[in-house]
Amino acid sequence: MSSYDKYQTPLATRYASQEMMSIFSARTRASTWRQLWVWLAEAEKELGLKIPDEAIQQMREHVTVSDKAFDVAREYENKFRHDVMAHVHAYGEDAPAAAGHIHLGATSCYVTDNADLIFIQKALDLILPKLAKVIQNLKEFALKYKDTPTLGFTHYQPAQLITIGKRACQWIQELVMDLEDIETVRERLQFRGAQGTTGSQATFLELFEGNADKIVELNKILCKKAGFPSTYPISTQTYTRKVDLRVANAVCAIGATAERIASDIRHLANLKEMEEPFEKSQIGSSAMAYKRNPMRSERIAALSRKLANLPVNFSNTFKAQWFERTLDDSAIRRMDIPEMFLLADSILLALDNVTNGLVVYPSVVRAHIDQELPFMATESILMKLAQHGVSRQDAHEEIRVLSHQASAVVKQEGGKNDLLERIKKSEFFKPVWGEIDGLVDPALFIGNCPRIVEDYCNGQVAEKLSRYQETLSNAETAQLSI
Repeated sequence: MSSYDKYQTPLATRYASQEMMSIFSARTRASTWRQLWVWLAEAEKELGLKIPDEAIQQMREHVTVSDKAFDVAREYENKFRHDVMAHVHAYGEDAPAAAGHIHLGATSCYVTDNADLIFIQKALDLILPKLAKVIQNLKEFALKYKDTPTLGFTHYQPAQLITIGKRACQWIQELVMDLEDIETVRERLQFRGAQGTTGSQATFLELFEGNADKIVELNKILCKKAGFPSTYPISTQTYTRKVDLRVANAVCAIGATAERIASDIRHLANLKEMEEPFEKSQIGSSAMAYKRNPMRSERIAALSRKLANLPVNFSNTFKAQWFERTLDDSAIRRMDIPEMFLLADSILLALDNVTNGLVVYPSVVRAHIDQELPFMATESILMKLAQHGVSRQDAHEEIRVLSHQASAVVKQEGGKNDLLERIKKSEFFKPVWGEIDGLVDPALFIGNCPRIVEDYCNGQVAEKLSRYQETLSNAETAQLSI
């Protein structure tokens, strides 16, 4: 049967990186189980159990699971209906001297849960620098446009001016929050280690003839081999599924942030103020050849919606666990943990591509400002008139009338905002005619935006990115093949 004859997740066929897919591949999973069995045997031997050198040597030589070994394991699973025991027996065939020593003292979760923690650790290490790369892209963009005025929007209605760089800083700040949260769960991630069937360590206490200190030492050795600082102090048959939930809450928040950023870019594309990269031969629509659809941002939004909603699955899995463990966590975690990281990876690849190639159209931005700026300048005109001894209330009424007239031209006739021309023709405003043009320079309305951008990007953001500097200096922008 061809691969085209069976369903494959689009995350693997279209969106995610090969590195992330490899972490959650069947071969990596099964081979990691074998590596865990090697580490267990090595540690047990180091602590005095009689495991032959030949057994450990054969185990080391067959850590990577071959295609043939997968076939053997599949036959055993058809017989035993137990995936871990199927791989125990398949490993025993590859390493016959170790057949009676593999999995000694362990429960299935010794390999399944510890392997999942290893995969989570590797996946977090993969997405953190990718997230940092997106932040760096936007930092450079924000500094480039720190002085460029643009309309602010509240309620998606024109509001006080900001700068394009200041808006980018809004996006950066939210991504930095995600970076901090993911760094925290990565730093706090621990190992399950060797804890026995219910977390009592009873089997290992028996193996070590009642010497509890050796169990402590066993887990220290395992943690060192696996690259973890320590084990969770309390375990049941599994590590608590609260860990998965904590990781999901941090990782899946990328989805909420990315959809928000992508939505802003999509709205700005509609206004023709900003666009994502658009390739020379790219087709926007099969019917409307002129279209330049923001398809990458739309993809980000779609994938982000899926990712942002995944924490409810992890919450439900955690709260549905009974006592020391129920198996209804197994099937859903096989899907949710890889999908979470494949989604985050796919989103960050697309965000990197988009944020590194954003195109701004300053003339369009200025045209939109010019449509609204006359209204915003009226307060300054009021103040100038007051300085010439004109009644503030009389001036307010004059401006109100003229503003409504100008607004009618824009809304009812589709014309441009001619408020300033009307003011210049009104004898009432003659005392300030010569000052009006100087009152509508957009730079006068952006407040402290340039300083805010500089201080934030060159301060907190630069500090956050410093730990990723080596990776970022060699990083290339993600290229999307689809």
